[in-house]
Amino acid sequence: MFAQSLCRRETASALTECIQSPFEFEAHFSRQVVGRFDGSRLTTDGGGLLLRQADRKIGLLKRLAACFTDTRQPERIEHGLREMLAQRVYGLALGPVSGLRWSPPDS
Repeated sequence: MFAQSLCRRETASALTECIQSPFEFEAHFSRQVVGRFDGSRLTTDGGGLLLRQADRKIGLLKRLAACFTDTRQPERIEHGLREMLAQRVYGLALGPVSGLRWSPPDS
């Protein structure tokens, strides 16, 4: 279920007033995952859940993988094309993890 939103602007100088109802993501193992916009508990991990939900709904990574031809030797493949694309797409979308930034070695 996706969020229902009602926004209205009263004047050019007034802030937009948005009222959004909560919406549910797919469960994460045994945990229920709900998106709310009341500011009670905040996390920066919501983007990953939203990307996962969009991927599963529209088949984003499956469709993206279909754009490539994998010419590697099948018997030597450890990670499939779709897995590698998923790692790259999620990595770009979620940004660097604190403390795990890669720095090139000094020359």
